[in-house]
Amino acid sequence: MPTTAAPLPSTPPPFTTARLDALPLEPAYAEEMAAVLADPALYVFTGGEPPAPAALRARYERQCAGSPDPGERWWNWVLRVREDGGLAGYVQATVRGPRAEIAWVVGTPWQGRGYAGEAAQGLAAHLVTAGGVRKLVAHIHPDHAVSAAVAVAAGLGPTGEWEDGERRWAGSVAVPPVP
Repeated sequence: MPTTAAPLPSTPPPFTTARLDALPLEPAYAEEMAAVLADPALYVFTGGEPPAPAALRARYERQCAGSPDPGERWWNWVLRVREDGGLAGYVQATVRGPRAEIAWVVGTPWQGRGYAGEAAQGLAAHLVTAGGVRKLVAHIHPDHAVSAAVAVAAGLGPTGEWEDGERRWAGSVAVPPVP
């Protein structure tokens, strides 16, 4: 008898890593996240500028409302550092069937501690178990060596494809063995 997979939830399930709690995005995080994202250096490779809290709240409301495409999920998490309880960045995934396009940002004060790599690895593992994802994709500016290293940590490798001046990175993720 054929079976169908259960539909993915609109709100992503939380997940944890060794040092981070990935909490589903909520508009209430906008004020604290505006401070996390306040350094203009974060936008050197991606463009844009630090968001004002009200603009970030409006963006978070749109993201939390979800994609207008019923076959696509916008899953977004803020990253809380368990040691001090403060937010340090975010990870996100646009999930469409077994494929997810992922991204990550860690605020400048928290960089250099391995949080981005840890979060990206945790995100990849979580997408396999919670979302049925088998292929990951990210887009990275060719001069952004740190983001390239994070992509490698998440199991991605560079492809020959480009989009808007960024290289596409991709990787297949394995289903973890059943214990």
